[in-house]
Amino acid sequence: MGALIFYIAIYFIGYYAAHLLNQKVGRILIRNRRIAGLILVLTVSMAHGYKIVSTLPPHDHNDGAGHALGLYVIMPVMIIVIAVLYLMWREGNDDDLS
Repeated sequence: MGALIFYIAIYFIGYYAAHLLNQKVGRILIRNRRIAGLILVLTVSMAHGYKIVSTLPPHDHNDGAGHALGLYVIMPVMIIVIAVLYLMWREGNDDDLS
């Protein structure tokens, strides 16, 4: 649960950073802020995954790096990607109706 909250926070940092950049420049540099948020999430997840794989696991846990990678990186990122793709799909359908 903590990893999901962490990646949601990373997503919103990327989303609002793209918005603030567009506001600061005065024109649209980044058209799709949702994709900008996803790019930041994927970048942080690759660094997080590398850190998990490259360090030794604690001695009291026998689950291994694959379990930690799936639980703390892959699952939260997939949930966020699915949610963003769903929201983008819904937004596209709303434009078709009006």
